[in-house]
Amino acid sequence: MTLTLIISFALFVFLFALAIVFSRWPAWLKAILTAGVCAFYFFGYHSIYSLLGIPSSDALPERFLLIAAVVDEPTPKHAGAVYMWVTPIGEGKDQLEPRAYKLPYSRPVHEKIIDGLKKGKQGVSQMGTAEVKSGNGTGSSWINPGNDEQEIKIQDLPAPQAPEK
Repeated sequence: MTLTLIISFALFVFLFALAIVFSRWPAWLKAILTAGVCAFYFFGYHSIYSLLGIPSSDALPERFLLIAAVVDEPTPKHAGAVYMWVTPIGEGKDQLEPRAYKLPYSRPVHEKIIDGLKKGKQGVSQMGTAEVKSGNGTGSSWINPGNDEQEIKIQDLPAPQAPEK
């Protein structure tokens, strides 16, 4: 799918380049078209970049199944990070596609993740919840949705209940 998007984007840019070079449009229209294609390039790059499997810095889903995690502890030269691979848990939705997330390092999250991974190795599936911390004062959640701090809780996944007959 990624290759298809890249090829279609290249074709799109090629067609606009032909329109700019060979058309008899006024110079101001060609300048606007050039600026639009350049702006679209950055939007397209960001969209394709998120499809490549690189951990997302977006906010975690509200409820998720913890599959795996790696904790990169901070050093004096490196801020550290928590990398999580999770599957969203939706109400009545079958979402089986896991996604990688990158969170800023914090000691409480580190401890919760390590405890959850230990239980996961013992065969107990782990479910997590992520809630946006209220009162952080940023007010920019609609501009940068992944930048709001989240409070993460990891707990045992409840056993599925069999429906009554």
